[in-house]
Amino acid sequence: MSTEILIIDDNADIRNILNDLISDAGYKTRIAANYNQALKEIDKKLPDIAIIDVKLDKGDNDGIELLSHIKQKNKDIPVIIISGHANIEMAVKSLKSGAFEFIQKPFDKERLMNFIKRASENYNLLKQNKYLETKLFHSFDLIGSSTNITKINEQINKVSSTESRVFICGPTGSGKELIARKIHKISNRRNKPFIILNGALLDVKKYEQELFGEEKDDGSISYGALEKSSGGILLIDEVSEIPLETQSKILRVLIDQKFKRINGNHDIKVDVRIICSTSRDVNNEILQGNFREDLFHRLNVFQINIEPLNKRAQDIPLLIKYFSEKIAENYNIKKFEIDPNNHNLIDYNWPGNVRELRNLIERIAILSPESSEKISNIIKESLKISEGGEIFYEKSLSKPLKEARENFEKEYLSSQLKKFGGNISKMAKFIGMERSALHRKLKGLNIKDLN
Repeated sequence: MSTEILIIDDNADIRNILNDLISDAGYKTRIAANYNQALKEIDKKLPDIAIIDVKLDKGDNDGIELLSHIKQKNKDIPVIIISGHANIEMAVKSLKSGAFEFIQKPFDKERLMNFIKRASENYNLLKQNKYLETKLFHSFDLIGSSTNITKINEQINKVSSTESRVFICGPTGSGKELIARKIHKISNRRNKPFIILNGALLDVKKYEQELFGEEKDDGSISYGALEKSSGGILLIDEVSEIPLETQSKILRVLIDQKFKRINGNHDIKVDVRIICSTSRDVNNEILQGNFREDLFHRLNVFQINIEPLNKRAQDIPLLIKYFSEKIAENYNIKKFEIDPNNHNLIDYNWPGNVRELRNLIERIAILSPESSEKISNIIKESLKISEGGEIFYEKSLSKPLKEARENFEKEYLSSQLKKFGGNISKMAKFIGMERSALHRKLKGLNIKDLN
């Protein structure tokens, strides 16, 4: 697909020169002769690159305002600013506002085309990287044999075909967004948009603008997440972070099934299925007055709870194998093997949950180690666990043999119990003990059964 460039200049001669020059180089072009035309073109369809004159028909900094408008919509789009009244202050202001390059009139044609070529290459690379990341994320599945993951997969299959609102609870990095995407993928709305509004990342002043959209004085419209997800699913991530004032407005939308844009006069009907997620204890947030109880009851029609990875250690070997294969496949790199029963991976606490495990495996893939020893070293270095192993070893050396052996047995059996998710039969078979003998050993070492 050819790169499309939007040319914005109120001087007809300059517009025509730029249009001919850029079209002859094989790029698609659109033009705008003034500020209002430019806003309409930008809001109608974002270009791949924009070339904007600083001074248009409304004021000295029209171009900078348009630059900011584009960057609010997509910060990756390269914008080249041109000016016939250039000075250092103007150039610095443009670049600080996010301009890709600044060029003065009369401009050197070859220099301008070099800027455009670099801007096109830069933007295409960013798009390709985002596509690969999205493809990689979308290809992931909810993997695990633990009771928790088995139950969640059953819940997803049941709730997806309904229109019920879903409330997903779980720690950061555990897979809440993945659950929401899976619901969308097999729901009746799968061919409609899936939009994410992240409550934790938004500026407090912009919640309502991002959610409801805005009608501006110049007649242009900034569409919010509710309209963008029309007919589809809206995931409100970290919903408990949303201010109380906005919570009351969301409640009103759920009740009335309509809303107004900021500065708007007309009601807009809502046809959106809402899924919410949070890493906080919502009941505690309600008790502290940070989250509306009535809103929670409206959103919490069907609740899904995903446990932290350290509580479902039996999923770790499956996840290691799965991510290793998927990352190699999606990045088109040589397959690599990580020992799924590596005790460093099984025993680690995984504060970042599945996301941390996935990132570690991706790091291993990028470094392309040639041996299992090098893979093991990367794991130890990444998880910073070698020091803990040395401390345990040193402590053992300072104890009598009986006590050191007892400590080792306790560490070893606790690790195996965690690895097999509390399944005594599987654990006994793996370590070579009778089931009844293993029960006695666990009781003697005061190791509590996970079940």
